[in-house]
Amino acid sequence: MNDTIASTSNKNKRPIKISQTIVYILLTLFALICLFPIAWVLFASFKDNTSLLTKPWELPNPIQFQNYTVAWVSGKIGHYFVNSLVVSGATLLLNLIFSSMAAYAISRMKWKLSKVVMNIFLLGMMVPIHATLIPLYLIFSKIGLINSMIGLIIPYMVFAFPTTIYILSSFFSSLPRDIEEAAVIDGCTLWDVFLKIILPISTPGLFTVSIFGFVASWNELLVAMIFTTGDNAKTLPVGLTNFVGTYSTNYAPMLAAIVLAMIPTILIYCMFSNKIIGGMTAGAVKG
Repeated sequence: MNDTIASTSNKNKRPIKISQTIVYILLTLFALICLFPIAWVLFASFKDNTSLLTKPWELPNPIQFQNYTVAWVSGKIGHYFVNSLVVSGATLLLNLIFSSMAAYAISRMKWKLSKVVMNIFLLGMMVPIHATLIPLYLIFSKIGLINSMIGLIIPYMVFAFPTTIYILSSFFSSLPRDIEEAAVIDGCTLWDVFLKIILPISTPGLFTVSIFGFVASWNELLVAMIFTTGDNAKTLPVGLTNFVGTYSTNYAPMLAAIVLAMIPTILIYCMFSNKIIGGMTAGAVKG
């Protein structure tokens, strides 16, 4: 009898192990497919233009470290890098401040127009930022925001509101209301509840929207290219276009600049990947 039960359980485990093995193999292949372009760009950034075009699949020999020097100094990537940090950081900070307050008011406070306001914000998800380039350019040119970082921060922040508010509203709705009730009984004001209780326990959701918002503003090209005409406010994606000329392209330093541009986003994903998963799944279940 025991042998029959053991053999049956072993038969049930075999399909599970086989399916898991197949899943691991497929995930490994997918990871290699995703990592291959990054690895190729990294190795290619240490070649010269001749070997890059004639021997694209071979390892760099000799290694050209000066590509990074040319990209950082001659290509002014260091200056554009700082500009991108300022624009993306300010966009992220302002977006978190205003979106978290709006999401808290919509999801946790009882008032008649909360659903209407939420629907208005969600309508913003249907309007891409590039569809507003002409009216925004006309308005910003009249008020003097062209070729300035503020002229980039405002549209980046505003068009990040709908997605951020949607995610944070779902996350805030999953939190138990007993916490707020206990805090109010202890004498906390509305701001105390929001700042000292809700925000600290909502770090997974805040990390999620922060990472997505930072990467979106860091990689944005078209708005930055149109709204910035001088080097003072150019961001890193626009600065990469300086390596492309009318009759030639300086590929090797450009690839070195691309590697430098990828470093912040890769570091952020490696450091906070578990926060992203936690933030995306926490709001899926109501508390």
